Amino acid sequence: MASFFRDNDDLQFCFEKAIDWETLVELTEYGYRTEGGFKSKDEAIGFYRDVLDSIGQLAAEEIAPRAAVIDREGATFRDGEASIGPTMAKIFERMREQGLHQLCLPRELGGLNAPLMLYFMAGEMLARADVSTMAHFSFHGGMAMAMLAFSVHEGSTVVDRDRGRIENTRFYDAIAEIASGEAWGCMDITEPDAGSDMARLRMRAEEGADGVWYLTGQKIFITSGHGKWHFVIARTEEAKADGDPFAGLAGLSMFLAKAYEDAPGGTRKRFVTVDRIEEKLGHHGSVTAALGFDKTPAVLIGKRGEGFRLMLLLMNNARVGVGFEALGMAEAAVRLAESYAAERKSMGKPIARHEMIADYLDEMRTDVQAIRALAVTACYHEEVSQKARLLGRFADVATEDERKRLARELSAHAARSRRLTPLLKYIASEKAVEISRRALQIHGGVGYTKEYGAEKLVRDSMVMPIYEGTSQIQALMAMKDTLMGILKSPGDFARRVAQARWRALSSRDPLERGVAQIQSSSLSAQQYLLTRTALHKVKGLGEVPARRWSTALAKDWDPKRDFALAMLHAERLTRILVDEAIVEILLEQSKRFPERRDLLEAYVERAQLRVRGLHAEITTTGSRILSALAGNAPTALAAE
Repeated sequence: MASFFRDNDDLQFCFEKAIDWETLVELTEYGYRTEGGFKSKDEAIGFYRDVLDSIGQLAAEEIAPRAAVIDREGATFRDGEASIGPTMAKIFERMREQGLHQLCLPRELGGLNAPLMLYFMAGEMLARADVSTMAHFSFHGGMAMAMLAFSVHEGSTVVDRDRGRIENTRFYDAIAEIASGEAWGCMDITEPDAGSDMARLRMRAEEGADGVWYLTGQKIFITSGHGKWHFVIARTEEAKADGDPFAGLAGLSMFLAKAYEDAPGGTRKRFVTVDRIEEKLGHHGSVTAALGFDKTPAVLIGKRGEGFRLMLLLMNNARVGVGFEALGMAEAAVRLAESYAAERKSMGKPIARHEMIADYLDEMRTDVQAIRALAVTACYHEEVSQKARLLGRFADVATEDERKRLARELSAHAARSRRLTPLLKYIASEKAVEISRRALQIHGGVGYTKEYGAEKLVRDSMVMPIYEGTSQIQALMAMKDTLMGILKSPGDFARRVAQARWRALSSRDPLERGVAQIQSSSLSAQQYLLTRTALHKVKGLGEVPARRWSTALAKDWDPKRDFALAMLHAERLTRILVDEAIVEILLEQSKRFPERRDLLEAYVERAQLRVRGLHAEITTTGSRILSALAGNAPTALAAE
């Protein structure tokens, strides 16, 4: 039987060797205290392996062969209701039968209590089969888990500390409905003229005399927006004056709204209208909807003004999920290209034996495996940080020293996750487009037809750098965190620079020297951007009283005002940061598992040249553009 788990040696390596299951299982099983739970790592891993193999079979045998049909059938919109096509509907019935919608939910809520790592690895395989199916799948169990996470955050979930068992949670009925496969949820953020700039959101939330909150406004581009349960970001109060605490992001709150209610006779009463579904370049099988709210009743989650912060809790997981989703598409593209290139002959030999095509395929495969290493690492640190926080909140920790140790570990995992998540979302999305495009090129003329599926992968991949935070937003986040981190701890940065330079010169291992050279180039680029930024800020001190100079230099940094050059080069810096993070991960793996040295060597070979070029661009270009933007040069850009 075919399986997208068993046919993927690199995915199996990650599962069997690269993941610290001991820590994940212990945290997931609440220190092995959960009722009916696994009592050892090996017992849990055996179950996890079986689950991934089962999902891998579903992806390979039932979804992938029907991907073209799902694409042709698309989604439909009739009489104010949207629906997925009949083929996808049958697949979701199979998913419901297998209990996949409750994969990560705790057992007491009817779930299998699997780690998020398992969910995301399954997501890669589903995306490899058909990304529309994967996109819709993510709004089932994922939204149920979000309901539980929000309830825990606001303190409305009651846990038996001794048994590690949830006694009650605020959204139990909705969670149960989603887990059963009878409904799903979605996340409603984007509005007309308010996408990445959430401070411009205008949907209103008003509390009625009856104590119920009511939502009014429009949301657009909502994936699986025909679902029943909607997390909605809305404005609770307009700013009344400059400096008002509810101006911009601070005036946003998070709500849960029920979109409809079905009566026993088969009629449906809608509280959220589906105004239209989008006709898209790709992802034809999934619904992307525009929604209308007209005094729609909703419940407030957390406190008023916490909407943006709560949204970030969702977005971290969502961006890791998109990383695995894009990875699955890239894997599909590589497989398609390799298969075609091995069979298609030209000039007396398979085109896979032609030098340029061989180079393409080598780079594509290397990139996919490297991104998988990054994805698994980012997911691990995100999940451990979340679950360690929950354990610290609900478990009785024996000693003060143990509490301090948990706090340190939590901080380290959270910091690593914050560093890696935007890098994963950025590079996986960008590479999904690049690798799909190359797969089409390798197919030549037939790639432009619908016969082989290469054009579908290109169409489907194009949205990856756009949704769940554009590539440019990820780059700005990575740049800001990196440079602000240096300002917070310049001594640590100086030590890292010295260590990287020493290893680049002195390490006996040529691969370790190569990694250190990439690290040194990355640190040099960071230092250059920060130095140029600081010089700009020093020039501006003429407008600041002398008594405030030390404060202005040490604290009063405004990324929007002070970081113009860094913002210009944010994507270039992010690509360097990606290469730096990946070679660090692969080096650490190669020290434990010698079979990873070939992958590290292949990646370092290309990354060294790439990083040098990006470093040169950062340190030698940008002045002309910035001058034009400032109105100091009569260029076409300035005229625009």
